[in-house]
Amino acid sequence: MKSAEIRQKFLDFFASKGHQIVASSSLVPHEDPTLLFTNAGMNQFKDVFLGFDKRPYSRATTSQKCVRAGGKHNDLENVGYTARHHTFFEMLGNFSFGDYFKQDAIRYAWELLTEVFKLPQDRLWVTVYAEDDEAYDIWTQAIGVPAQRVIRIGDNKGARYASDNFWMMGDTGPCGPCTEIFYDHGEHIWGGPPGSPDEDGDRYIEIWNNVFMQFNRDEAGVMHPLPKPSVDTGMGLERISAVLQGVHANYEIDLFRTLITAAARETAGADMDSPSLKVLADHIRACSFLIADGVIPGNEGRGYVLRRIIRRAIRHGYKLGARAAFFHRMVPDLVAEMGGAYPELASGKTRVMEVLKQEEDRFFATIEHGMAILEADLAAMAGAGVTRFNGETAFKLHDTFGFPLDLTADICRERGVTVDSAAFDAAMARQKEQARAAGKFKMAANLEYDGPASSFHGYDALDTAGIVLALYKDGTPVQELHEGDLGVAVIDNTPFYAESGGQVGDRGELKGSGGIFAVEDTQKIQASVFGLHGIVKTGRLAVGQPVAARVDVAARAATARNHSVTHLMHKALREVLGHHVQQKGSQVDPDKTRFDFAHGAPMSAEEIREVEEIVNREILANAATDSRVMALDEAQKSGAMMLFGEKYGDEVRVVAIGSSKELCGGTHVGRTGDIGLFKILSEAGVAAGVRRVEAVTGSNALRYVQEQERRIQGVSALLKSQPDEIAERVVGILDSVRALEKELARLKSRLAAAQGDDLAGQAVDVKGARVLAVTLEGADVTALRETMDKLKDKLKSAVIVLSAVSEGKVTLIAGVTADLTAKVKAGELVNMVAQQVGGKGGGRPDMAQAGGTDPAALPAALVSVRAWVGERL
Repeated sequence: MKSAEIRQKFLDFFASKGHQIVASSSLVPHEDPTLLFTNAGMNQFKDVFLGFDKRPYSRATTSQKCVRAGGKHNDLENVGYTARHHTFFEMLGNFSFGDYFKQDAIRYAWELLTEVFKLPQDRLWVTVYAEDDEAYDIWTQAIGVPAQRVIRIGDNKGARYASDNFWMMGDTGPCGPCTEIFYDHGEHIWGGPPGSPDEDGDRYIEIWNNVFMQFNRDEAGVMHPLPKPSVDTGMGLERISAVLQGVHANYEIDLFRTLITAAARETAGADMDSPSLKVLADHIRACSFLIADGVIPGNEGRGYVLRRIIRRAIRHGYKLGARAAFFHRMVPDLVAEMGGAYPELASGKTRVMEVLKQEEDRFFATIEHGMAILEADLAAMAGAGVTRFNGETAFKLHDTFGFPLDLTADICRERGVTVDSAAFDAAMARQKEQARAAGKFKMAANLEYDGPASSFHGYDALDTAGIVLALYKDGTPVQELHEGDLGVAVIDNTPFYAESGGQVGDRGELKGSGGIFAVEDTQKIQASVFGLHGIVKTGRLAVGQPVAARVDVAARAATARNHSVTHLMHKALREVLGHHVQQKGSQVDPDKTRFDFAHGAPMSAEEIREVEEIVNREILANAATDSRVMALDEAQKSGAMMLFGEKYGDEVRVVAIGSSKELCGGTHVGRTGDIGLFKILSEAGVAAGVRRVEAVTGSNALRYVQEQERRIQGVSALLKSQPDEIAERVVGILDSVRALEKELARLKSRLAAAQGDDLAGQAVDVKGARVLAVTLEGADVTALRETMDKLKDKLKSAVIVLSAVSEGKVTLIAGVTADLTAKVKAGELVNMVAQQVGGKGGGRPDMAQAGGTDPAALPAALVSVRAWVGERL
């Protein structure tokens, strides 16, 4: 049974049991700052389990794509070298949100495994939490699994409830016992059953985990029974495929065999058991799905993890003999295997290949030199018996050749060598480079709130009457905030829009009988709870106090203009550049709109003008905007643009602005004419295959145009010409400048020739050779070189040093005639002089150049030339 068939049978089975088949969520968790990537099937249902989100179904089943390659869950180093570690994997799951519980969850699992997948019952072993008698009895009595194959696992991790068979979402919150199902691969493989001394062997492999969310753990560690217990299960598709296909390692299943064959084809790898081929087969899945979900290789966060995986793949390809981009050519093979189940992969195939090839080309351009340095150092270390790699060299590889520390460490690890990471860190600290922007995880993400949700009225009203539900100071709940206090407030009825979808949060004020709280930003604490960040300007603010909430009208209107025009611009970009254009990020605030999109080349001036014209035509049409809430499938049928990777609920808000129709929760203008004027300020690249446009609207656009006009008028006045004559006037000036530069060069050449005649007479005899060391006032490098040539021709047998000083910098040129280069080297001579003036240099035996930073030391340095030459003749 192929992996694709196993996946579908799983989903169909649970659909037959009343479960809603829910599409896999993006690998990029939206509105969850605690996760780098989606790493489990329950991630997209987290808010449902916590009670913050409601779904129209109480049973669900998914095949969820997951990545574990960064942060807490990181399997990257083991990939390719073990039987079951992956960066990307698929988690099959079934979920109950307060519907069925242990009895049905266990019964469904057993029925699927033994009746649908036809696994032999005597090969299946089960673990339960030691205190979960209910689950134990279901397995042994209702299902009939022999007691010797149902193993109780207690608190085996050093604390109460710290057990392989007790699941917790965190230190507090939903938790409960779990029951795991293991498959016995047979006596020919070493290992013992779970809970035994040999449990780490490969004979008994966990294939499914059923988590029973039964309790809510409070801060004191007390377990309170949940009113609606729930179920969260997970079964790795790769593991169950290995079992059903009769193989032991995941890399032997059909899906990986196809990808390993593709890797061997692209690298000419002959050993099909090579760990490097397994690495490539694994990494092409992670990289392709991450790019399809909108992640772009970069230097921080998710982009850095993606870049790291790509470069690890390239390095393994290099190890197999690849010397040019190859990795991207495996994408069609992956699409053939998995594109049916994940249509975003198929539709994004071209884009994925382009991004991968760009990253490959960049890395291959430097990998040869870096690998040569690394291999040479490792060979030298092996000869000397050294097992600690120099941290300074590791930093040089990182800084100069683009080798991340973990890539160097990965290669070193294969040779039994560790990297001196402390020395690397010290070198990094000394490097004077711009600090990377810190990740934007706002204070609101860390606030604990368990009250009612906020009711948002901001689409229709900019002021509401509300009650203060909660207050926070320094992240801690308080009953009051006093004048001057910074804090966060939660009110029941709010007109304030919380930052989301690229639009910044609203600002404004809360005004009560006791004082005024200036709202400076609005952030979501939970899905439907808005935190108002600000400062008490006067008086005090207290929990339970009635307040009048007012949004800053001007800021909201400016933000709405910029948000609405972003929709129009997005559509215009697709019209002008092509339908491959996809949004890759945005930031909309009162001052501007910043829009990142997928496109492989800079926009031309004509393309920018065309986009501006399309958008301004839409503005002039002054069409009314329309927003409607509808079912997700209805929105899809309406043709509304959906940004793949965004987290959409079952009901969505569709916003129609002019000819644009998108899913969006932001605030917008009433009519397109309200935008006023649209002007693009800049267009630039921000990552491989990603461009960024910044633009302004309304009064900001008017101010920009007026400022440009003021500058043009200023230039026009300086040039004593009309604005429409500026270009012609500047061309004339540039022509004059070029002519003057040519004349200056000619005069300098004549001066050099004249100086050559004059300076020749200053040369002194040293052991039969003419030696000259002088400074030429006002000379540049060209003049020094031409003078050197004249002097060598005139003196015939000579050693010469010429210098010049400009803006506190010393320029030096040394020349030696051919008859003397066996004894006197121009490179050594110029370096000797340069060291005395705070510099260094070098070159050929007959001609060399250097520089310095200490003009005051130049006279003495030139005097030393005669003695230095005399010692060598």
